[in-house]
Amino acid sequence: MPNPTPVTPDAPALIGVPLLTQQWLDLAFIHWAVEPAVVAGLLPRGTVPDTHDGLTYVGLVAFRMHRVGWLGLPGVPYLGTFPETNVRLYSVDAHGRRGVVFRSMDASRLIPVVMGRLGFRLPYLWSRMSVRRAGDTVTYTSSRRWPGPRGARSLLTVRTGERIGEPTGLEHFLTARWGMHNAFFGGPEPLAYLPNHHPRWPLYRAELLTCEQDLVTAAGLPAPADAPVSVLYSPGGPVRLGRPARPAGIPTP
Repeated sequence: MPNPTPVTPDAPALIGVPLLTQQWLDLAFIHWAVEPAVVAGLLPRGTVPDTHDGLTYVGLVAFRMHRVGWLGLPGVPYLGTFPETNVRLYSVDAHGRRGVVFRSMDASRLIPVVMGRLGFRLPYLWSRMSVRRAGDTVTYTSSRRWPGPRGARSLLTVRTGERIGEPTGLEHFLTARWGMHNAFFGGPEPLAYLPNHHPRWPLYRAELLTCEQDLVTAAGLPAPADAPVSVLYSPGGPVRLGRPARPAGIPTP
């Protein structure tokens, strides 16, 4: 693999005509450090674990998806608005593009789950979910319905703290991710890269008050043995997703 592109706090390129628009709100970023060999076999062919100071990370990211829209059209208020909780890994491809790889994507709307699975080959899963705020705490719940493992669940509560003026290098590494790697297409070279663009997340320190979950193990990863190394909160903002690019970096027609 060539050297990865630098980690940048701002998106490297604008997305003129987005494939999807949406808002990601009330984000909790919870991360555990792992050795790269632990996750290497779970990444798509053509990628390797992306590392920071020799370690890679398993992320549990809970948030509210708000008003998903297609091709610049106005976002949908009901079907496009729902809680979501992802288990994600960190990847880099042969072009040096840094991204994330989703191992699971629990969401509470069945139609978007089916569209995500069939249209994008993403690991969406239908779950009962909620996001509730009380003062400076936010609680995220999830219980899986389909396709399974049925009953995989999470209960996460974070208390937000002070605003971060300048994130650390690790905090940029974990949150300033400008694309995803996934097998969007069939054939012998299925890997593709879907870019995203959003303003810098306003980040806050956060305390993890409750973490009862088995989503990480349900995603094929070892259960975390220690406390997370990073817990962050962001109120979120608007996001634009571009068209997937095939391995050569050429967008699909």
